[in-house]
Amino acid sequence: MLSFLKYSPSIFTPSLDLLELMRNSNRSIVVCAAKGPRPRYPRVWKTNRRIGTISKSVKLVECIKELSNVKEEVYGALDSFIAWDLEFPLITVKKALKTLEDEKEWKRIIQVTKWMLSKGQGRTMGSYYTLLNALAEDGRLDEAEELWMKLFSENLESMPRTFYDKMISIYYHRGMHEKMFEIFADMDELGIRPTMSIVTMVGDVFQKLGMLDKYEKLKKKYPPPKWEYRYIKGKRIKIRSKYLNESRKGVNKFDDEAGKKSCELLENAQVHSDDINDVDEYKVVEVCSAEVSEATEASLVS
Repeated sequence: MLSFLKYSPSIFTPSLDLLELMRNSNRSIVVCAAKGPRPRYPRVWKTNRRIGTISKSVKLVECIKELSNVKEEVYGALDSFIAWDLEFPLITVKKALKTLEDEKEWKRIIQVTKWMLSKGQGRTMGSYYTLLNALAEDGRLDEAEELWMKLFSENLESMPRTFYDKMISIYYHRGMHEKMFEIFADMDELGIRPTMSIVTMVGDVFQKLGMLDKYEKLKKKYPPPKWEYRYIKGKRIKIRSKYLNESRKGVNKFDDEAGKKSCELLENAQVHSDDINDVDEYKVVEVCSAEVSEATEASLVS
């Protein structure tokens, strides 16, 4: 029995190799359940310093802002800017385009958008709409019409309504009534219901040209909606649209009846929210005051 109880100290004492490993182990070694220690090596293709898309878009704008309008110079600067990127920085370019649009740098928007499209990137309707708007604002109407015809022929049944609205507004402000009527006839033929801004512009042209019968038919075919929805401070607001339509048409001018209209808006405004059913009186008054200010500003502009 005594011989059976004898044991060697090496069974319960840890080995020297294990002690040495435990002493020299650092945080970079992870002990797995089945395979033992596994070293963690830093990834070579990722840098520790990360630059956000906002700061990178600002650098992109600063990089091309001081350049001349030569195509090769601008394209070369853009190519050198993205030379070390593994993937095309589409988000950065989109944010840079938004910054240039706020600053009304239409020539730069055209150059950057065409460069992006030449790379085969960002071929969306939003990019084409940005390019169309920049061409129209820069006075390059021929290129804008060429782009419109290309998009219209390729996306005949899926063209967004905002493109029709934009082209009609371009022709409306330049007095090109025949082309505006052609686009409106295409919308009618394709069964696309025009927005109230399109109906207002076409109706205004009918009145200027003395086509009152067509104006009456237009009003009967596309009557104004009874309600419109606005999103103010994240809430869906339901408002009677006849006051908005009157302010858009410019029929009502700003006079002493502004106080009466504000009272009528306070009585007829209905607040509708998907999550909250009961809205206090303060929010209703705030929403109506915002709508009254919009109506007065529109009447002053007209």
